[in-house]
Amino acid sequence: MPARGRTDKTTRDPRTAPTYSFREAARYLRLPLPTLRHWALGLGRIQPVFRLDDPARQYLSFMNLVEAHVLAGIRRKHGVGLPQVRRALDYVQKRCDVERPLVDESFQTDGRFLFIERLEQLANASKSGQVALPDLLPQLDRIDRDLATGLPVKLYPFTRSVDASRPVPDPKIVVMNPLVSFGRPAVGGVPTYTIWSRFRAGDSPAHLARDYGLAQEAIEEAIRCEAA
Repeated sequence: MPARGRTDKTTRDPRTAPTYSFREAARYLRLPLPTLRHWALGLGRIQPVFRLDDPARQYLSFMNLVEAHVLAGIRRKHGVGLPQVRRALDYVQKRCDVERPLVDESFQTDGRFLFIERLEQLANASKSGQVALPDLLPQLDRIDRDLATGLPVKLYPFTRSVDASRPVPDPKIVVMNPLVSFGRPAVGGVPTYTIWSRFRAGDSPAHLARDYGLAQEAIEEAIRCEAA
């Protein structure tokens, strides 16, 4: 039986299709481009944190985007080094028998606690005192999953702040769905870039809301997403 989280290689899954350039993905996730490339490609002898679904190593899939989204929540906390993160993920991968712990449903439940437990051991062994361990719930709560497989089907990217520790999280209005708008950010099925282009051309949010039959809040969130 294959490990949980693995997809059938004979089935074309849009979630694993090479879709986003590194520059595009970095903008959606509000990450520095070199950071994202480091995580996905490694650097010199340093291994990547997650594997790309694109054999040519030029594009990220939706799954890769979700992996980077979760990893960003880990790395934005101070005191947690990437080597410790990588070793803690390897530990969870083996203990939970999953190929991709950052996107697997088990990481949101038991795997998350295993990860934090191992991360604490690794980090505190190399530093004096306690380290700031990541609270991953804000990041994980922005992922919708397939009820049958537990795998991600939608991602709600942060549109107002990349600070996952904010007491009031960003609204879940802008969504990335690999089956809608080629996986680009959208509101109500309308790509945020389309709304942004019309706004830049002079259309008001109220006018756009009437045209698309959307709440003005959704239009404003689409503009905020593209203006970042």
